[in-house]
Amino acid sequence: MPSIEQEIGDLLRQRGMTLGVVESATGGLISHRITNVPGSSDYYKGSVTAYSNEAKVGVVGVKQETIDRYGAVSARAAEEMAEGGRKLLAVDICLADTGIAGPGGATAEKPVGLFYLGLSHRGGTYSRQHTFSGSRERNKQDAAEAALRWLREYLSDLD
Repeated sequence: MPSIEQEIGDLLRQRGMTLGVVESATGGLISHRITNVPGSSDYYKGSVTAYSNEAKVGVVGVKQETIDRYGAVSARAAEEMAEGGRKLLAVDICLADTGIAGPGGATAEKPVGLFYLGLSHRGGTYSRQHTFSGSRERNKQDAAEAALRWLREYLSDLD
């Protein structure tokens, strides 16, 4: 049975589409998984690991107002990361993530394990919220898996 990364690669190839990723809390895990597939250079153009707010704003194009008003871990930030990455990397579709992997960093409103995923394509820009309850490493793995599942679902639904 093909891996989810292989399935995504096949779907991107079939549709003649390119992919980019902007990662924060997953720290490059999504990109790592995508590039484990031989031939991924056919569709995968690259990524930005925008861990700091400065990188999110200065490199990827998240609005400072978004960070100030909603926080770096927010649906709006994830959407702006995906949109900014799509432009910066000149790709058809871009995935993004931002979250609190733990064990620290939580607030009353934003618990450890809270992640927002972003996806931007010419058809629109979207976000999804997830809350995971594992260790730091597990939360990062779960967020990467959720992002890849969403991408596969999105690509499968395109006609």
